[in-house]
Amino acid sequence: MQPHLSAETPFKTTMRAQWDHAAAGWNAHTADIRAWLSRPTEAMCRMAGVAPGARVLDVAAGAGEQTMVIACMVGPQGHVFATDLSPAIVALARANMDNAGFGQVETRVADGEHLGVAESSFDAAVCRLGLMFFPDPLQGLRELHRALRPGGGACTMVFSRPDRNPCVTILMSTALKHAGLPAGDPFQPGGLLSLGQPGRIDGLFRSAGFQDVATTAIDAVFHMRSADHYLEFIRSSASPIQGILGRLSPADAAAAWAEMRDRLDVYTTSDGWAGPNELLLTAGRRGDTH
Repeated sequence: MQPHLSAETPFKTTMRAQWDHAAAGWNAHTADIRAWLSRPTEAMCRMAGVAPGARVLDVAAGAGEQTMVIACMVGPQGHVFATDLSPAIVALARANMDNAGFGQVETRVADGEHLGVAESSFDAAVCRLGLMFFPDPLQGLRELHRALRPGGGACTMVFSRPDRNPCVTILMSTALKHAGLPAGDPFQPGGLLSLGQPGRIDGLFRSAGFQDVATTAIDAVFHMRSADHYLEFIRSSASPIQGILGRLSPADAAAAWAEMRDRLDVYTTSDGWAGPNELLLTAGRRGDTH
């Protein structure tokens, strides 16, 4: 299979560049990401029907932390095809797979809206914290549906609505304010919270052709030693925030980070920092007939 990159849009060009820049930081925080998302990731895989010997499509795979979970679940007789828009992060995923000895994992740079994979070639498909960045998430889901064999399952993970994700809201609102940009609609396509509107993602799954669609909300508290450690993670690996604050002078960016730190400190506890998040796991299956 050859990678298929659709006609590049300015949005995708910017997104690719931002994630290329953030790739090393995201990879360096693998242990933090695993601790944060291990339970939701296992649930996502179960809901998609990942099983021993299965062929699994992992879209927006990043540096491959969840890809390793899938590889363990499918075993050496299975196959995992992990894709991402960012060449830099795919290179890190490839290195991580090789270092861990996961020969059943194939990695490829690909646009999630136009994957270029054969129809009906996977038993299950997942997309963890990636679909909300797609400018056309319906097209992304249509690609997942097309790639699945009849009866195959898919599951995506996205952030839910703003009031259930106050840390993301604090980061975005503070960054936009210091950049002199309007707050805008949090559900605007391509944003961190773009698919959190109640019922939105279920409707997209059904429009893409999926059956038996169901969404489960799951709490995913991000535990760090302190708000400063959380912001260090965001500084190095949170592409959307980097993209906004990268336009500012060093002094203005420092002021934005300082305000974020003050606002996030409300989640400091006697045991460290605990930032609330709510994620939506949405699953559906391709019908048994074409």
